[in-house]
Amino acid sequence: MGAPIILVPGFWLGSWAWDDVVDALRADGHEVTALTLPGLDSVEADRSTVSFEDHVTAIVDAVTAAQAPVVLAVHSGAGASGYAASDRVPERIAAMVYVDSGPATAPLDASFEGDDFPLPSWEDLDENLDGISEKQLETFRSRDVPEHAGAMREAATLTNDARLDIPTTAICNAFTSEQYKQAVAEGQTWLGGYADLRNITWIDLPTSHWPMWSRPQELAGIIGDVAKAHA
Repeated sequence: MGAPIILVPGFWLGSWAWDDVVDALRADGHEVTALTLPGLDSVEADRSTVSFEDHVTAIVDAVTAAQAPVVLAVHSGAGASGYAASDRVPERIAAMVYVDSGPATAPLDASFEGDDFPLPSWEDLDENLDGISEKQLETFRSRDVPEHAGAMREAATLTNDARLDIPTTAICNAFTSEQYKQAVAEGQTWLGGYADLRNITWIDLPTSHWPMWSRPQELAGIIGDVAKAHA
């Protein structure tokens, strides 16, 4: 049906966050793997030694384990480690998909203090929740795991320009594609790689910052189409 698909969730989440998307993709015949990055498997997990590099390595390992070049879809804060992975093994990535995310070129917050970044209150989170049910929010709150500080303070050194030629799809949810492009033009480093990538398709899918919950069928359709196009 297409290239193998690897799904990486954003902050505070494990592979479970993609369940509805995984079900839709598999029903359409796709080979799909959803990841839980190191330190995010449970609240009790030891995150004291987890680094940004550990997250990059976990993604690279999943990419290289696939039988063919993959579609690597990364959500939110995983855009940073996903972009770093594309620098390591560009020949193993048929296409990148950024889900309300971007190819960060610097730490997301170099001044972050503390060992963990727990999920804030809904009032302090300052993210679009449109279309997410109360039950889904309760599940999120009951299953969230604090993000390790390295994901905020650390970043990769990018050295392989082959990553710039990977076909890239940017799925814009909480903000429009025009707002994303404006932020790139302003030099926001969490989206910094968009200024350099040579083959970007922008897609607007207006909904919450977690489209895997608020519009899973549509999100699966977009990712699945990318996989079919890069079989």
